[in-house]
Amino acid sequence: MRRLRRCKIVATLGPACVDQRTMLDLYRAGADLFRINMSHSDHATMRERVQMIRNVEKEVRRPIGILLDLQGPKLRIGEFADGAVYLTKGAEFTLDSDPAPGNAERVRLPHPEILNALHPGNTVLIDDGKVRLHIVEASREKAKAIVDVAGKISNRKGVSLPDTEIPVSSMTEKDRADLDAGLNEGVDWVAVSFVQRPDDIAEVKKFARGRALVMAKIEKPQAINRLDEIMEMSDALMVARGDLGVEMPLERVPGLQKRMTRLGRRFGKPVVVATQMLESMISSPVPTRAEVSNVATAVFEGADAVMLSAESASGQFPVEAVATMNRIAEEVEKDMVYRAVIEAQRGAAPDPTGADAIAMAARDVAETLELKAVCAWTFSGSTVFRLARERPEPPVLALTPNAATARRLSLVWGVHAVVTRDAHDIDDMAKRACKFSNREGFSQEGDRVIIVAGVPFGTPGATNMVRIAFAGAER
Repeated sequence: MRRLRRCKIVATLGPACVDQRTMLDLYRAGADLFRINMSHSDHATMRERVQMIRNVEKEVRRPIGILLDLQGPKLRIGEFADGAVYLTKGAEFTLDSDPAPGNAERVRLPHPEILNALHPGNTVLIDDGKVRLHIVEASREKAKAIVDVAGKISNRKGVSLPDTEIPVSSMTEKDRADLDAGLNEGVDWVAVSFVQRPDDIAEVKKFARGRALVMAKIEKPQAINRLDEIMEMSDALMVARGDLGVEMPLERVPGLQKRMTRLGRRFGKPVVVATQMLESMISSPVPTRAEVSNVATAVFEGADAVMLSAESASGQFPVEAVATMNRIAEEVEKDMVYRAVIEAQRGAAPDPTGADAIAMAARDVAETLELKAVCAWTFSGSTVFRLARERPEPPVLALTPNAATARRLSLVWGVHAVVTRDAHDIDDMAKRACKFSNREGFSQEGDRVIIVAGVPFGTPGATNMVRIAFAGAER
C-alpha cells in the first residue's frame, strides 16, 4: 500500500480503537505510525496494542511504527478539606509542605524540589493555567503567592512552572518501568515528556541502548532556550503545542512551531506537529475550516508528521479523523506552491561528510533528470534520514534488511520503506532496487531511478555511492 503523500500521520490509540479491526481501518485510512500514551495505559494494555499493531502489519505487509509516549513527571497540588476552593484575584495563597488538608488560604505541594526551586517573581499555573499566581516569598518549607487569575481549584490538580527550572529528571520510576516494558515489546520510538535539558534525552537514550529512537517533546519554555542542544541529542522533536501553549503566551506557539520544523530540517531529524489538529472531530464527523488550515500549515511547513491525539484515541469518529487528515495532506502536496515553499525552506549547506554530500547530490541529479525515485539501501536508516532532509521531489524508496529500521522510517518525510535481504554486490543492488521501484508503483520498465548505497554493504553510516539505473533492466 503506497501513500500518495510525503507527510506522515501518527494516530493515538485509546478507547475508541481497542480492537484490531479498527486499527486496520485506521491504517487503511492513512495512519503510518501508532502512538501508545502511557499516561492512560498500563503494561498489559500496551502489550495487547503492540501485538494488534504487529498483526495489522502482517495483514497489510507494510512496516508500521509504534511510538511509546512516556508520561513524565506529573506535578500536582495536594487535597482540600472540602474537595475544592475558589481563589479570588489579589488574594494571598500559600503552597507548603504541610500534609494537612488545604483551604482557601493554603494547600500542600508534595514536591520539595519545587519549593526549593521557587523564587519571588516566579509564576505558578494550576489546572492548565486556569488559575495563575506569582510568588512573593519563598523558603524550603513554603511559598507565599498572590492570585493573578482567579478560579476554582480542586484536589490534585496539575502545577506548571513556566519560568522555573525544576532540578528533577524527566523520567520517573513509572517511566522507567514503562520504558523497560515497551522496549521488551519492540516499540520503535520513545517520546520523552517535559524535556527541559539535553540531559533528559541522554538519560533515556542510555536506558534504551539503541533499541528504540528517542523523541523530545517540546512543551516547556526551558526547552526552547536549548533547542539546538536538545535536537542534537535527540532523534526527533515533537511540537507539543498543548502544554507549550499553557506555559507560554499562545501567540508565540505558531512561530515556535515554524522554528522547530526548520530546525529539524537543518539537523536532518523528524519533527512531529501535535495537539488539537482536528479537535472538533472528537465529537463531529467534519472539522472546522480553521482546523483544516491548521493541518495544512504544518504540511506546508514540511513537518515530517502530523499527529492525532483524542481525535483517534477517544473521539466518536477516529477513522474519519485520520481519513480527513490524509486528504488534507494529499491536497496540500498537490498544490502548485507546495514545492516552492519546501524549496524556500532548504537550509544551509549540509555537514561536510561524504554521506551528506551524496544525499544532496542524489537529490540534485534526481530532480535535474526527472528520475522516478531515489532508492536507498540502508541498514541503520541514517542514509535515508539524510535524503529526507533534502526533501527531493521524487519519492524515497528505502530498502533495508532490518525490520526495525523500516518501522522507524515510517515517521520520516517522503519515505516508503521495504524490508528485503541486503544486496550482495553492486549489480544485485541496482537490479533489485529497480525491481522494488517497479513493484511498489514508483516506476515502470524503462524509467530511470537513482540508487544510493554504501560499500561494503551492511555497514552503518558508510554511504559512499550513487548510481543511475533503468527500472526493469540494467543497461
